[in-house]
Amino acid sequence: MPRVTQIKTNFTAGEVSRRLLGRGDLRAYDNGALSLRNLFIHPTGGITRRSGLAFVDGARGDGRLVAFEFNTEQTYLLVFSDGKIDVYEDDVRVATADAPWTAAQLRQITWTQSADTLLVCHPDVPPRKLTRGGADGHWTLSDWSYGTDGEKVLMPFYRFADAAVTLTPSGTTGAITVTASAAVFDPKHDGTRLRIQGKQLRVTGVVSATQVNATVVEALPNTNVATVWDEQSFSPLRGWPVSAAFHQDRLVVGGSRDLPNRLWLSRSADLWNFDLGTGKDDEAIEFGILSDQVNAIRAVFSGRHLQLFTSGAEYMVSGDPLTPQNIQVTRQTRIGSPVDRSVPPRDVDGATLFVSRNGKEIREFLYTDTEAAYQANDLALLARHLVVNPRDQDYDQSRRLMFVAMEDGSLGALTVYRLEQVTAWTRLETDGAVRSVAVVGDEVYALIDRAGRWSVERFDDDLNLDAALVGDHDTATAVWSGLDHLEGRTLSVVADGVVRGQATVAAGKIVLDPPARRVEAGLPYTHLVEPLPVSLLGQGSVPDPVRLVSVTFRLEETAALSADLGRGLQELPLHRTGPQPAGGVPARISGDRKLRTLGWRRDFDRPLWRIRQDAPLPFTLLSVTMELKVND
Repeated sequence: MPRVTQIKTNFTAGEVSRRLLGRGDLRAYDNGALSLRNLFIHPTGGITRRSGLAFVDGARGDGRLVAFEFNTEQTYLLVFSDGKIDVYEDDVRVATADAPWTAAQLRQITWTQSADTLLVCHPDVPPRKLTRGGADGHWTLSDWSYGTDGEKVLMPFYRFADAAVTLTPSGTTGAITVTASAAVFDPKHDGTRLRIQGKQLRVTGVVSATQVNATVVEALPNTNVATVWDEQSFSPLRGWPVSAAFHQDRLVVGGSRDLPNRLWLSRSADLWNFDLGTGKDDEAIEFGILSDQVNAIRAVFSGRHLQLFTSGAEYMVSGDPLTPQNIQVTRQTRIGSPVDRSVPPRDVDGATLFVSRNGKEIREFLYTDTEAAYQANDLALLARHLVVNPRDQDYDQSRRLMFVAMEDGSLGALTVYRLEQVTAWTRLETDGAVRSVAVVGDEVYALIDRAGRWSVERFDDDLNLDAALVGDHDTATAVWSGLDHLEGRTLSVVADGVVRGQATVAAGKIVLDPPARRVEAGLPYTHLVEPLPVSLLGQGSVPDPVRLVSVTFRLEETAALSADLGRGLQELPLHRTGPQPAGGVPARISGDRKLRTLGWRRDFDRPLWRIRQDAPLPFTLLSVTMELKVND
């Protein structure tokens, strides 16, 4: 009966699907795990119990979290909810603004930022800009204001009506009537602008489907029947922009409700001027994406090139610089993005990560110099079970983690480090449903629904509980308040560094016996590590049966370890002989802990060991060494 030693040096493949149980020949099998829950995977390969969630504030309800970063020192969290925008600075709400979006519409909003202004789009709501007021802390939400030339508004125009329809003005200046040769007017035309032979008019009233009253803004050349006319591209009748971005000193607007596959680029260095002029290099650009199907633009993104993410394909807009003469639009891949929600693409080390139309993939849109084109690699191929209709995502550069909020309430955490070929998924779970996520500076925030109680919470590396509050007193205190957001809930408590029994919140308070000077109280969560079943393909045959003789865990700064080595879950001692920690406070241990086991195993679809721990204490696992005995 030979002995075999297997060393698992890293977890850089993350949690993988059970469909890989027959692929012991893959590197992902060696570096993956069957279950990794509530853990952060480091790019270097180790795994750490995820940070706890500090309670920031109660939320109004379902909505979206948006990061607003004026510079590296001045960062804000924007919480969009039904009819409101709450602004947070350093976890304190500093302003609130009324907003036009309902809770249902927030799924479709998109946004982009330039300096102290955030532009927000929704296809059914006039676009708004949120402006930070400076030293006075005043925030203003207002309509987009296009550039003007006298009374002429430099907005986009488009011919929606059939080419055979003509307009006849009753005069060339002042108040006139405009008569159409067919029924083209709608009551929602009131207040919008028309152009006849390139000259603007403002509609002041709709008389009928074939006639409107208007005020001439630019004198018309004559009162002849006009075949050349159009109307403003965005209006209550035609819908509003879907997405926007800033690229090469231009404001780019991608798609609208009634023009889903059209793109507008403002004049260079004149962001609110969409007048096409005569086609000079610095003037505005407008065109439609023509292909075998109508691909509605879902997002525009400024990367190495201007990137268009549509309902059916991904495009590259090239030109250096972009001008009306040299702009080119090239379809790169045919993946598509969701149409029932807006999930913002995110830049990760030069690649753009986006959610696929089927809601089962996170794709990496990356330019390759060898092919001079973009590819869209599937980053969820090995962990398809963890991607469940993503509804929001953001990237934390400091942890190299892409956080993806799923429709089922879970939070996926994808460790991405392309240089070392690391793509590792883990699932983060909490007692509630995560509905939105945003990275503000170095802080990660989540909007969470906890049984109807909504809250904004922040990942905190010093915590090991969720919805948690930390309190300090100079003297030992028995009654701790401020827990109204967890009324009636049973909490875990760490008092003066020691894990206490559970406590129930009543009237926003918990009572400790004995009292403590420092308390962390919140909802518990459990981390889980289950390796893939042992694979001995290199031994030339499949063993039957196999025995785990010993397992060695290499730990780093770990205060508790609970493992099942075949005889049920047990809390394993970390301290060897010598001085024990004072006051019952568990010390953090680094180094190897070797444990011996008994018993033969024939069920190869089950892991030989697992770690499961709900104690709110630090845990980091760097590697695992197994000594196996096989029956030859």
